[in-house]
Amino acid sequence: MIFNWRNSACWRTAFLAMTVTIGHVVSLHAQQLSQVDVLLRNAEIHRGDGEAAIIGDVAISGDRIIAVGKIDSDARPLRIIDCTGLIVCPGFIDLHNHSDDEILLKETSSAMNYLTQGCTTLVTGNCGSGPVDVAEYYDAIERNGTGLNIMHLLPQGDLRQRVIGLEQRKATSEELDQMRELARKAMLEGAWGMSTGLIYVPSSYADIDELVAVSEVVGQHGGIYASHIRNEGTQLLDSVNEALEIGKRAKLPVHISHFKSSGKDSWGLVRTAIEIIKQRRAEGQTVTADQYPYTASSTSLGATCIPAWARAGGREAMIERIDKDDEQSKRVIDAILEKLEVTDNGHRIQIASCSEHPEWAGRRLDEIAADLKIAPVDLVLQIERNGGASVVNHSIDESDVRFVMQQDWVATASDGSAKLPSNSIPHPRSYGTFPRRIGHYAHREQVISLEQAIFSATGLPAQILGIQDRGLVQEGCFADIVVFDRDTLIDRSTFVQPHQYSAGVVHLFVNGRPAIADGHATGALFGRAVRKHEANPTR
Repeated sequence: MIFNWRNSACWRTAFLAMTVTIGHVVSLHAQQLSQVDVLLRNAEIHRGDGEAAIIGDVAISGDRIIAVGKIDSDARPLRIIDCTGLIVCPGFIDLHNHSDDEILLKETSSAMNYLTQGCTTLVTGNCGSGPVDVAEYYDAIERNGTGLNIMHLLPQGDLRQRVIGLEQRKATSEELDQMRELARKAMLEGAWGMSTGLIYVPSSYADIDELVAVSEVVGQHGGIYASHIRNEGTQLLDSVNEALEIGKRAKLPVHISHFKSSGKDSWGLVRTAIEIIKQRRAEGQTVTADQYPYTASSTSLGATCIPAWARAGGREAMIERIDKDDEQSKRVIDAILEKLEVTDNGHRIQIASCSEHPEWAGRRLDEIAADLKIAPVDLVLQIERNGGASVVNHSIDESDVRFVMQQDWVATASDGSAKLPSNSIPHPRSYGTFPRRIGHYAHREQVISLEQAIFSATGLPAQILGIQDRGLVQEGCFADIVVFDRDTLIDRSTFVQPHQYSAGVVHLFVNGRPAIADGHATGALFGRAVRKHEANPTR
């Protein structure tokens, strides 16, 4: 079942004082007065539980929240911040992030493009890709320092590659035992669950029985199964049902990553998928999803246009397979042509970065092909022969985006990574996901309420992961807090000019310390590696 806040240590502490912390005066005794480091005064406090806001104060001591409500005291904190007219809520938790490598690099360890969105926690290891040695990864984060908290999922694709390699075949019983043992080790080292990327090599080569066998171990240690499902297009419903079946058989919560219908020929299917999920939830199965609020996705050109079976063995093997000019080669070309057809002959596919031709960043496939006087299919093959490219695929219907975000079990997540401004033209989600959901869709467009938008970025992701002490503005919880102006919170990153930080975050506290103060980044690294077994001794 979804984690119940009322059983958490954080909730129990707050519940005992409920009559004084919600809408009433909180009196701090002498010992507490001496411990207040920061006092946020007169704020519109959204606790992160989806309920209506209250007007009150938040007291921070060290890395914890020690009081919430109308604080009547003679406290002499190190700093008092007048938050009149501003919103105070939990720092945003990005459930689906790809900063596995970037967070270890000095130049991107602060993840400034996420701090300026109001994020205080990133979840890495998504889409089946990332470090398998969880303890080693967490230790490296602690040595290097990080701007945000990092939680990690065991990546099934890299797990499979370590044991089997890139071969497209069924796992032997001995290999399955090895993967299960590595999964057990990862969970004991603090992983929060396991992710799959079932359109990628070699994650996609695992059948449902293999996925269930490894997921069983993850579930036994309280983890979740987060999946980039096998198909987000015309086979969406089959792919959702596979994820649901894995969760049912392995007895663990199912979480569907970047939930959408991708491609014009599948628009609207996500609405049917929602009805399937609602039925399973009504029957008692724990199923959730996340979404980035954009009408485009982003991945490699190869994963976008070339089927997984054709990418078996890596790029060289794929090119050799294509160049054989046999029946299998024809199948690959036909698959590429089919993809180009549903993307308006490649016009919906925009180059984000291409090492061989950096000047192509931001341009559409059909436009580049026209300049080169070649067919778009030949351009795809040329790019793949020269090392590939990352792309932005403008393939999602706006009405589907709005419908998905209205589901109270769909969290906000970026599917992006820590970045610095460069000549590349990446998806704007890395810079603007959370202000776009809250500032654009909730506050300005009123597609959902402000309370629901904040919940989708705070209390809901905490529930999904089973986090007991983050995701709420409550006494006893970690002081991961964002203070923002509802009228100025907005994404400024676009598909043409993506390297623009979001606006509207006035203050941001990571573990009780200022990452952003008075609208300016402090440059400090106050984040932590958060291990599941240390954060949650019991679930």
